[in-house]
Amino acid sequence: MIQVEHISKRYGDHVAVEDLSFTVEKGQIYGFLGPNGAGKSTTMNIMTGYIAAGSGSVRINGFDILTEPEKAKKCIGYLPEIPPLYTDMTVYEYLMFVAELKKVPKKERVSHVEEIIGRTQLEEVEGRLIRNLSKGFKQRTGLAQALIGYPEVLILDEPMVGLDPKQILEMRDLIRELSREHTILLSSHILSEVSAVCDHIMIISRGKLAASGSPEQLQEMMQVKTGLEVVILGEKAQAEGILDSIGQIDSYTIEPGDEAGSIRVQLQVADNADIRRELSVALAGAGMPILAMNRLEKSLEDIFLELTEDAAQEDEEDDDEDNADGDGEDESSAMEEAEEAVEAVEEVTEIEEKEEAADDESNL
Repeated sequence: MIQVEHISKRYGDHVAVEDLSFTVEKGQIYGFLGPNGAGKSTTMNIMTGYIAAGSGSVRINGFDILTEPEKAKKCIGYLPEIPPLYTDMTVYEYLMFVAELKKVPKKERVSHVEEIIGRTQLEEVEGRLIRNLSKGFKQRTGLAQALIGYPEVLILDEPMVGLDPKQILEMRDLIRELSREHTILLSSHILSEVSAVCDHIMIISRGKLAASGSPEQLQEMMQVKTGLEVVILGEKAQAEGILDSIGQIDSYTIEPGDEAGSIRVQLQVADNADIRRELSVALAGAGMPILAMNRLEKSLEDIFLELTEDAAQEDEEDDDEDNADGDGEDESSAMEEAEEAVEAVEEVTEIEEKEEAADDESNL
């Protein structure tokens, strides 16, 4: 449905998007997740043809967004972060205007717009001026204009931004309903929103794709070590002796538990080994009953922070290397300049000595 291949975009020395590639399959909700300034909006603007990429290509339903823009854009409904609303129009007037712009046949416009108003639940405000609407209704109106013409692909940039909790829940439900008939790509920096509505998540950081997969796949990919939390009745020193005897445990921490006489142990196990049976037998043999045992898994928030921090560190290391290279070049050029200066002084000295010798000969 959407193929993005090796797109890059620079603004002067700033790299907004760098060699970004991904594919969006039909009938899915894709979440484009990243911190502010990661390149999400730039990528969406390139995908919709609002700006051109410095390099690379985007194909929508087989049509190149640059060489076949009209055919490609017919397949797209776009909701920018700030909806493109004419606030002096009523909701109905505005949507009729958009239907005309999108070349919806004249005899179908009224029924088409009324159907979109119904789907986006705008009936109660369709006669009101857009400038008098709440943030939630303005966002719905922006989504309604994206739906005009029944595009196959909906691209939504931060659709939940500025909404209150009730409006967010309503927008979630609406996006899920629309996914039955549309392929949806939405961007957000709000982790809970992406994980709540998306089938597939792409994490972008510093203009690069850091990871891609379902929430479950991302957790599995980042879960290098198994973590366990165990609540035990017993003494800390006794628990340490048992934990130290199990070779597959990489590390552990022990804290006082909530119940009297209990301790809470959090441990990391290498190679995803399952040590629950061995640990249970060892603790039971030592007379230390287990009150609770839970597997610890990285949340989407943990994965997001880890991936974006890794990307930031890599960029800093690259910058350090560039600076080091620059420093080396500066040092070598300084050495060359010094050598040239020495040679110049030597040439001047040699000329002066020859002139002095010539003067001595003439005096003789």
